[in-house]
Amino acid sequence: MEKSINIIISGGGTGGHIYPAIAIANELKLRYPNAKILFIGAKGKMEMEKVPKAGYEIKGLWISGIQRKLTLKNILFPFKLLSSLWKANVIINRFKPDVAIGTGGYASGPALIMASRKRIPTVVQEQNSYPGITNKLLSKKADKICVAYDNLERFFPIEKIVKTGNPVRQDLLLIHTKKEEALAFFKLDKKKKTVLVIGGSLGARRINQLVATELEFLKGQELQVIWQCGKLYYEEYKTYNTEENIQVHQFLNRMDLAYAAADFVISRAGASSVSELCIVGKPTLFIPSPNVAEDHQTKNAKSVVDKHGAIMLKEDELHTFPVVFETLLKDKGKQESLSENIKALALPNATTHIVNEVERLIKK
Repeated sequence: MEKSINIIISGGGTGGHIYPAIAIANELKLRYPNAKILFIGAKGKMEMEKVPKAGYEIKGLWISGIQRKLTLKNILFPFKLLSSLWKANVIINRFKPDVAIGTGGYASGPALIMASRKRIPTVVQEQNSYPGITNKLLSKKADKICVAYDNLERFFPIEKIVKTGNPVRQDLLLIHTKKEEALAFFKLDKKKKTVLVIGGSLGARRINQLVATELEFLKGQELQVIWQCGKLYYEEYKTYNTEENIQVHQFLNRMDLAYAAADFVISRAGASSVSELCIVGKPTLFIPSPNVAEDHQTKNAKSVVDKHGAIMLKEDELHTFPVVFETLLKDKGKQESLSENIKALALPNATTHIVNEVERLIKK
């Protein structure tokens, strides 16, 4: 297209909402080098740091989610919502977007509500197998809803749904060529198998506790461990870096090499992690977080487990970890079948398909 286009992208709170948003922005920039892209996020959340690092401007709203118990934050919620709707309206009036895209998170609600009211085309990107309240509400006015799982017509108007998959880091598509580079990068022993532990960008308390408890078991299996414990827990667990064959990281900046180095993965079951692991294709043990809306991580994991692509342990089953994991380590056939089955679920061209839908709306 000749004319310059303006695009608003809103999403954040966790890496699972931010990285898909950035992937979509990067693809749009490839197609429309002159496009102006503005992000809308929540003040104080990680998108306010990650988005500028990726080279995009971001505006912050005073917004947060509703807590499950009565707290001062819930009392403030109506005021935060009104403030955010007003500010989103001001941003949209000034920026005049041709389309607005929401990838989930607190800020996407006010941003897409105000865009819809102004008859600006909107796209909702739902990453999970069970949508949150915000996207269910937004779907009523959205023009397109890009999803990663089947059977979401239970929640969204079927005529708006397009199954695209979730955007993933493009550097993951070639990890099978990076094994040697990864082993060198992490200074790993080529003769030992490697377990990658990832609990999300902020960390996962129960997974960290599990690894700390079972370190001797893991070392006894002749394994080496790359352990991303997360920003919230690094000070507590960094002392384990002194242990032989154990690496503790606050954050992994080269996830492509971490995945390439891994022979086994232990992970939460956030939507982006599940989508990445389908492409990575390594034997995976999901430990879903029970502390998320509608228990959607368990549902995400179950969608893979039901197709024999992964193993799942709920947090109240973690006492069985040594038996379950040792069984997997000894069963080469199981390892191979898990890898094949999870790879069969991969949708590596998700970003392209989502931007195709955005492009159609722009051209209309």
